[in-house]
Parts: sequence; structure tokens; C-alpha cells
Amino acid sequence: MSSQFELAQNPTDPISAVKFAPTSSSRLLVSSWDRHVYLYDTLAEPGGKLLDKFEHRAPVLDVCFGRDDNEAFSCGLDWEVRRVDLASGAQTVLSTHAAGVRNVLFSAPHNLLVSSSWDSTLHLHDLAHPGEFSTISLPSKPFSLSASPTKLLVAMASRAVNIYELDALAKAAQKGGHVSVEPWQQRESSMKYMTRAVACMPNDAGYASSSIEGRVAVEWFDPSEESQARKYAFKCHRQNVEGQDIVYPVHALAFHPLHGTFASGGGDGVVALWDGVAKRRIRQYQRFPASVQTISFSADGKYVAVGVSPGFEDGVDDVPDGVIKVFIRELSDTEAQGKKK
Repeated sequence: MSSQFELAQNPTDPISAVKFAPTSSSRLLVSSWDRHVYLYDTLAEPGGKLLDKFEHRAPVLDVCFGRDDNEAFSCGLDWEVRRVDLASGAQTVLSTHAAGVRNVLFSAPHNLLVSSSWDSTLHLHDLAHPGEFSTISLPSKPFSLSASPTKLLVAMASRAVNIYELDALAKAAQKGGHVSVEPWQQRESSMKYMTRAVACMPNDAGYASSSIEGRVAVEWFDPSEESQARKYAFKCHRQNVEGQDIVYPVHALAFHPLHGTFASGGGDGVVALWDGVAKRRIRQYQRFPASVQTISFSADGKYVAVGVSPGFEDGVDDVPDGVIKVFIRELSDTEAQGKKK
């Protein structure tokens, strides 16, 4: 059976990211504009339990787990990339960018931490040598990062998309200083408007990307003409209000780790599940109380976390009480399965 509940003790300012632990289906990290990273045990008691919170110097824009369930990495508007020891609370600055840091991502097979900043650089941290990092220059400002087992996808301004091989980045991380790594592929987004989010398929075959203009595109890494002919984009997260088509940004994308289907979350407060191969929507959930900003599936695929906060499309300057929430949904066995052939 499916069931859904709201986490107790939510952040006080908008939520920037929710991330499940790599091995536990109950440990969840939440980063917020209130300058904190929150650690929850979502299944400890009804409504989950807030285990700890970790204060930062500025709003936190992203967070991820590291090599185990007690290690986290965070980044934000203090320009810093931090390691957070979730057991002791100790924080270590791993590197400092020259502008706000939008995303942080850990690749376990490569023991590699990647951060992307609005200074148009990536920092590559080889975790075997903490304190050392390499810098890669990007052609424009990065908006979203995602990794498959072998690739790193960087979506940037000007609709630019760089795809790097993680092996090459891991080697470059060991060199230190400014390094040059040629992208495995450079692409232009299939969509006309600014990219909002990207997510790689867990089977290493391709990725989905979303735009501020209510569209999602699905593409494959394979550069052959046959594979590139399969790519497509579709409209979503729109409402018809008195004959007017209201278009919302698609803020969040996440692939189910087992079924390969994906979830999208939009400024309309809606989460939808899609079968990207069959090109069909599987289901759409009841509207949440504000924009869906971020989505994460647990590693076993049994739970999905949804971070809800007002966005610019909600037209509010002061955030009203009770709309910043994290919802945890327990999925039934077949809920996120694709359509049978």
C-alpha cells in the first residue's frame, strides 16, 4: 500500500535539496536557505525524527551523502564546499570557489566529490587526499549536475551541456591546481529555454533534463544517429485556467533506482511519474501546498522524498507559514514500474 506523511520539524526557509542515504532508506538530508543542513530518520516515529541540524554561514544550496551514512558534503552562498561529520557535527572546508556553489555530487566508485559554482568552474576533490582539489573551467554558469555510473552531466547557461567521463575527472582530481579535461561530449539542450534540472538514468544509457518553460527532454548518451533519433521532449506541469495555458518551471527530476522510470516536480506543486522509454505518464499525485523544488528516491526505491517551498512562480515575497515541508511517500511495489510492453 502507498502511504504519505509530512516530516515533523521542517526547515524555516525554502528547501534547496533532499537526499536519501546510499544504504539506508530512512536517513535523509535536507538543505535549506535557513543556513542549515538537517538530518532525519524518516521512519523513527510517526512524522520521522530530526536527529541533528548543522549550521552554516550562509544559505545552503545543495547537500549529499559521502562514503557512508555518517558523512555529508554541502555547498552554498558562502562559496565553500564542506565536509560534515554527521556523527560529531565537525565541519571541514574542502575548497572555496569565487562565487556561490550551486551543486555538490559524490561518485562512490571514483571516490570523487564534484562541486559546481556560479564562478563557472568545477572543483574536483579526490577524497583520498582531503584538502587538495583541481579546478576545471566551464564555458558558462552551471545550473545542475547529475552523474550516471560512468558519466558526469553539467547543464549550464546558454543551453550548453557538457558530458564528462568520471574516470577522466577522477584522474584530473589527483593533479591539483587548474586542469584541462576535454568533455566526452558537448551538446546543446533540446529545449529552447533555460535548463532547470538534469538527472542521469541509473542504467548509464542517457538522461532527462527540464526547463523553466514546462518541458522535459529525454536523451541518450550513445552518439549514433539511431540513438540520437530517439531523443524527444514533451510538455508537462501546465494548467488550463479559464482557457489560458499557465506554464510552470520543472524544478526537480529524479530517476527510480530500480525501475528506471523518473519523477518530475514543478512550480504547479505537482509530482508526476514517467516512463521515459514508453513515452507515457504513469501517474500524477495530488497537488502539494507549494512548488516542488527537489525530489529524491531512497536507494531501495521504496520511498520518495519531496521538498516543497514557494518559488518565484508563486508570487510571494514573504513565505507564509506552513508551506515549507518535506513529504515522504512509501511506494507500493508496482507504483513506479514502467508500462509493460
